[in-house]
Amino acid sequence: MPAGLMPFHCLVLLLALQFLPAELQINQGVINKETKNQSQAGVCTSGCGVNGAICSEPCARLFRGERLFMCQDGKWQKTTDSCANLDVQSLFERISADGSVNIAGGHIGGRDSIMNMKPGLGIKLQSATAHGNRNCLADFSCIVPDILSSPAIPGNIVNIVMLLKNISLKLSEDVNRAKMQSYSKIANHVLNASIISNWAFIRDKTASSILLDSVNLFAGKLLIKSGSESIPEHFMSTQGSSINKKTPGKRFDFSMRFNNSNSTIAGSVFIPQEELLKISTPSHAVSVALPTLGAIMEASQLDDVFVNGMILSVALPEELQQISLTFEKFNKSNNVMARCVGWYSAEKRWDEAACKLKTDDANSTVCICKHHHHTFKSFSILMSPSIIRNTVLDYITFVGLGISIFSLLLCLTIEAVVWHHVTNTNIAKMRHICLVNIAASLLIANVLFILAAVVYEKVKDYATCVAVTFFVHLSYLSLFFWMLTLGLLILHGLLLIFRKMKKSAFMAAAFFIGYGCPLIISVLTVAITEPRKGYIQDGACWLNWRDTKALLAFVIPALMIIAVNLVVVVVVVVKTGRLSVREGSRSQDLSSVTRTGKNVALLTPVLGLTWGFGLATIVRYDSLGFHVTFASLNALQGFFILLFGTLLDRKTREALRMRCASAKWKCSLTKS
Repeated sequence: MPAGLMPFHCLVLLLALQFLPAELQINQGVINKETKNQSQAGVCTSGCGVNGAICSEPCARLFRGERLFMCQDGKWQKTTDSCANLDVQSLFERISADGSVNIAGGHIGGRDSIMNMKPGLGIKLQSATAHGNRNCLADFSCIVPDILSSPAIPGNIVNIVMLLKNISLKLSEDVNRAKMQSYSKIANHVLNASIISNWAFIRDKTASSILLDSVNLFAGKLLIKSGSESIPEHFMSTQGSSINKKTPGKRFDFSMRFNNSNSTIAGSVFIPQEELLKISTPSHAVSVALPTLGAIMEASQLDDVFVNGMILSVALPEELQQISLTFEKFNKSNNVMARCVGWYSAEKRWDEAACKLKTDDANSTVCICKHHHHTFKSFSILMSPSIIRNTVLDYITFVGLGISIFSLLLCLTIEAVVWHHVTNTNIAKMRHICLVNIAASLLIANVLFILAAVVYEKVKDYATCVAVTFFVHLSYLSLFFWMLTLGLLILHGLLLIFRKMKKSAFMAAAFFIGYGCPLIISVLTVAITEPRKGYIQDGACWLNWRDTKALLAFVIPALMIIAVNLVVVVVVVVKTGRLSVREGSRSQDLSSVTRTGKNVALLTPVLGLTWGFGLATIVRYDSLGFHVTFASLNALQGFFILLFGTLLDRKTREALRMRCASAKWKCSLTKS
């Protein structure tokens, strides 16, 4: 590749497997017919007992490697497959000048990778004469039949990826049309839509990223001798063109099959004329379209995204700063938010710093992408089923959060003003301690919610996003556990016949339940899921749902506490109806318990209904009605706490009137 050429790629992603065409959806329990032909009955076919147990099976005769299975729900489920019969070391020796290079791929493929393949095992290679070897050096054509006749099983896929990587690194000088054709045929063999599911069983999940980088590197060095080149394959198409500052804009248009039917998908790359004016000397641009690689990256579970269009790779001169990329979508639903991103090869993740969204509709998306000094080598659109693009939702969220924060601040201010007037009994004091902590927890959660949005949109730092998510999770859990503490306080007052509770004992128990339990759950959640990069979801600083179900660490405790408090409400109704108001010295305690019971009776259905709709948005993420209802109720929780916990409490209102009257009296005395 001439000095100064920069590689670029783009693709359209979708954060919902349901949105993909059925032909590209990945079912890890299904193995294509080529894999079945080489499998054999083994020890991992009967039932299993302990979830998480591992079982291994040898490969069939003439295949090297092993298959690993994990016990899940009483059945063995295949996790990895390294079976291979393709001796790519010998193939590489046939196309290299001295044949002395060992192309073992290090960790990729595990212990059964290329370095363990012995010559003579596997597919018998065609003999090569001296004349044939010269042809191989010129166009690599002699190894293509052997590769195309091999089954595209997981072990062979890994070996072919490493072969392509080493060709790109060591044999990419003078990449002519013939070499690019052979390279494309080899890559096309592992990009075939019919074998995508086999990628799921490859042990090294970076194989698809290695393939992307290898294709990039090799195609970027394609020599353009006749003004333009076009090298089409079913699942990889390459176009190249000479460019200079007089070129009136350059467009590469692709229309390709993305499955084994006749269905096609389109994409295009456009270099505007104002960019081409920056070229100092005549150069060339090369673009590669890969319609199935995104689905392969899904099968490899390389990133928490799903693909909704082809990948477009572009190699450009360094002077060019900006290009436009248009993608037709596999799924043409318009109720999700599109985000243009770049593939960060060094960290194997998508990043939003490389591109910006220009236009987006149901059929296609246009991205404007810039290169960042070799940082980004791939660009894309991410779509999240949990983030519905709607101005009504944005308005409800911003206005509701403002009302909620103001209400909570007012609630805490009122509590501070009337504290000494409303805490004249132990139960009353304990009730207001719970109420203050409920309000404080939700206030902190609301502020952190805003901070999380800012972090995601502006800072774009993964570690910061994890930290913010942790504290948002902790704050919301604290809200519910203080609600639980309030409910337990009522049960103690009613069921234990007003047995006196020591203040120190209550404080210790209340703060352990209110903050200790949420802290334990939050720490365990991040400790279990973050090592697999499954703590936060893609598209927001919040708990992951798709991969690790980390969100359940919030949903389950919240719904359980709501259920417990609903039981408390029933107990309050039954018990207070039986107890006589004439309880002597304990009548004040009974009154406090009754008022506390009313708080719980009012707040619990509100919180339960709110987070019930929150659960509905997980099950029916495409329902705008559920999202609007949840956003409305959730944003106004602070107002509900102010209303039901403070303003509707008779003693609090009386205390406020007393303070106001006292303040007026003092003001009159001062004037006198």
